[in-house]
Amino acid sequence: MTVTAMLPDGQGGGSARATLRRNFWRGVARVLRRKPSRVAGVVILALFALMAVVGPMLYPAHLPRDDDALYAPPSLAHPFGTDFEGTDVLALVVTGSRYVILTGLATAVITVAVGTALGLLAGFHRGRWDTVLMRVTDLQLTIPGLPLLLVLSTVWKFEGPLEMGLVLGLLGWGGIARAVRSQTLSLRERGFIEAARGLGLSTPHIVVRELLPGMAPYIAMNMLIAVTGAIYAQVGLFFLGVLPFDSNNWGVMLNLAVFGGGALTSAAALPYLLAPLLAILLLTLGIVLVVDAMDEIFNPRLREE
Repeated sequence: MTVTAMLPDGQGGGSARATLRRNFWRGVARVLRRKPSRVAGVVILALFALMAVVGPMLYPAHLPRDDDALYAPPSLAHPFGTDFEGTDVLALVVTGSRYVILTGLATAVITVAVGTALGLLAGFHRGRWDTVLMRVTDLQLTIPGLPLLLVLSTVWKFEGPLEMGLVLGLLGWGGIARAVRSQTLSLRERGFIEAARGLGLSTPHIVVRELLPGMAPYIAMNMLIAVTGAIYAQVGLFFLGVLPFDSNNWGVMLNLAVFGGGALTSAAALPYLLAPLLAILLLTLGIVLVVDAMDEIFNPRLREE
């Protein structure tokens, strides 16, 4: 039991927690000020989140077409020009962002949840649990993701982003499970874990309240990285044309631009190709910059440099 917890009415504990929160956010502000590019990363992610939530509401369900403006060049009315049907390319990017980002988030949540749970269980209990779970993890890591997705696409329509995220998440948790297991094996021998055992605390309490908070920063960074991998995977599948074009997203745009619009040979169709590529590039850049900031926030050695 901590000293602050022994104070009457928990006032000391509340004050200490408030101080820790203030110090944490001051540290975050200091890290962001050191490199303005990190602030840019936060702004980029915030803008993409806003675009995914609000953007599709700004346009009708069926985007208007202009038969007299096929592959119109960029202008004030159409910043990225129009596509082969005369539809505004910027509107396609904005309305397609929700599917892409929701799939990425669903994939990241499932990947991190499954990988963290199995890694914690295997690393903390060791012995037979560790052997069985790690063999299952090894089996998962040997499954070829792309060929399996190609086979599944013939029998499963992937009608929504959550379905796509579920499949991608269940195919991508192996690496995180192994990494979390390694972290758990290291932390379980620390003095505070031995003290918790000596106090007779339950295993769920030790895992959730003692082990998990120490790995939370690492898990959060892996979650952001998993979003990037999921975006690449789904956009690649739509680009290859192995999934039905039931909804607008950036992968569909790339497929139609290259195979339907001849963007690789026609300069008129080039903005239709570059717009989704630019969106993917900016979103990836934002994630990389935020992960860089998180690394310094949660790594004492980097903060001291």
